[in-house]
Amino acid sequence: MSEEIDWDSLTFSLTPTDTMYITDTDMNDAWMPGELIPYGDMKISPAAGVLNYGQGLFEGMKAYRTSKDRVVFFRPEENARRMQRGADRLKMPPVPESIFVDAVEQCVQANLRWLPPMGRGAMYVRPLLMGSGPILGVAPAPSYRFLVYVTPVGPYFKGGVKTIDLLISDIYHRAAPGGSGGVKAIGNYAPGMMPSKDAKAKGYAEIIYLDAETHTCIEEVGAANFFCVKDGVLYTPELTGTILPGITRDSIIQLARHAGIEVHETKVTAEFAMSADEAFCCGTAAVISPIGSITQGDVKATYGNGKPGPMTEKLYNHLVGIQNETEEDIFGWLHEVPL
Repeated sequence: MSEEIDWDSLTFSLTPTDTMYITDTDMNDAWMPGELIPYGDMKISPAAGVLNYGQGLFEGMKAYRTSKDRVVFFRPEENARRMQRGADRLKMPPVPESIFVDAVEQCVQANLRWLPPMGRGAMYVRPLLMGSGPILGVAPAPSYRFLVYVTPVGPYFKGGVKTIDLLISDIYHRAAPGGSGGVKAIGNYAPGMMPSKDAKAKGYAEIIYLDAETHTCIEEVGAANFFCVKDGVLYTPELTGTILPGITRDSIIQLARHAGIEVHETKVTAEFAMSADEAFCCGTAAVISPIGSITQGDVKATYGNGKPGPMTEKLYNHLVGIQNETEEDIFGWLHEVPL
């Protein structure tokens, strides 16, 4: 069947596949392994906690075919742990790591014909945890659903890595101290759609959000983490509970330090970032996106004449090399999917 799929036409968008994984539990019961069912619409109460009060989380991860003819995940245990932290924050029963990893493995195995060849894309894996039971008052739902579906996606950058132009928002904020910005809550994402669409209408790829307290420090780029390079030192906003602790972010920090690069997790002001030598953002979708320019009001900072900077390129190649197994997995990050 795989020969029927036009791998080269894939973009980062939804292609329905064959099978999804689902399991349900009540608030005070233990999670049990679920089952694979045909991918498709499902029944849910109109009074479900997730529909009425946004009691839901998601994760984003990828399965890859590698140069060693293996199918691997990249640090799936970290996705499982991040979902557990989010479940605690949103008062949902955390899914055990063993059930989470087994679920994503089963889903990839069942949809293997949709996994693109190495270099032509990956299988995006979307685990979801939600309050599925009916609840009218603002309170945790009585029952919960954990499900996983997958979709093939093409390379984020067709025809090579390209720089992106970003716009700093002086009006909108992604999260505030004490809120849910540090977990992957579904409610964190809808408020960013309008500012993002407005920025794209002006010719920018995405919005940069500043902190909600001082309006001076960079927090995130849309739904990605931010880095900049100045005088050979790598800087990224520190984790203070208002930005998502990205798994790609953590991997880049470890790779850079292993390569002898000095890394500072600190407050990064917009002024400092706009005086940097290089800048990039990172996440599961693109891995690393080099930033060509940042605009704030009437001021525009440009980087690298439209090309990725040397440190950005080095870190990108190193990370993708590990994921493709063209470089040694020195950190033990790859998790083989049994076939």
